[in-house]
Amino acid sequence: MANVSSIRNNQPTTNANVDMKLEVVIIPVSDVDRAKEFYSRLGWRLDADFTAGDDWRGVQFTPPGSGCSVIFGKNVTTATPGSLQGLYLAVSDLESAREDLLDRSIEVSEVFHGTNVHSGNDEPYLFGRLRASGPDPAHASYSSFASFRDPDGNGWLLQEITTRLAGRGVSNFDVATLAELLRETEEHHGKYEPTAPKHHWSGWYAAYIVARQNGKTPEEAAREGKLHIEGAVAA
Repeated sequence: MANVSSIRNNQPTTNANVDMKLEVVIIPVSDVDRAKEFYSRLGWRLDADFTAGDDWRGVQFTPPGSGCSVIFGKNVTTATPGSLQGLYLAVSDLESAREDLLDRSIEVSEVFHGTNVHSGNDEPYLFGRLRASGPDPAHASYSSFASFRDPDGNGWLLQEITTRLAGRGVSNFDVATLAELLRETEEHHGKYEPTAPKHHWSGWYAAYIVARQNGKTPEEAAREGKLHIEGAVAA
């Protein structure tokens, strides 16, 4: 069994040598087209809408900057529509994310923070069952939230993360992590350079690394690098 010390120190608790990246979360819905309209309105990327006769349909969306997607449809899960709760979306600026949802006509709660009181009348989540109004007084990372639901009642929370805990994501660099990221950046820049306008590699590298830090995929980060360089040249 993993002990608290090993978890806090970000030490591996198994000998697994294979990456396991969360790829898809299945969302139980009652009306596929209604759900598709809602998740489109969120501004999420529509990846697929597949059918197999009248008995099966799968719709996949990916939130901006996310490596994990959601799928809903017909005969993709036996879960009760609306039963999925506590889906967390990490955002770097909670107020901006909330305003974006409101601009898209999405009903979203006021900003709140937790009290770590785990008995109360509010809907339970990681930080308790009593929600205090407003952002966390200390504006601590991981501590301010807003919530919304899809048409079936599946529950989402926006969680503001400005500084990640050690070992969580590429924003907390050690030598090995940074070296690997630089090798990845070099590889993608090498594919772009033969057809690129004249530029200094540092600008492309910077745009790519910032995009990866913000959760973009390597392909999305490469596009950010390209846009940065060609935008600078055009200016």
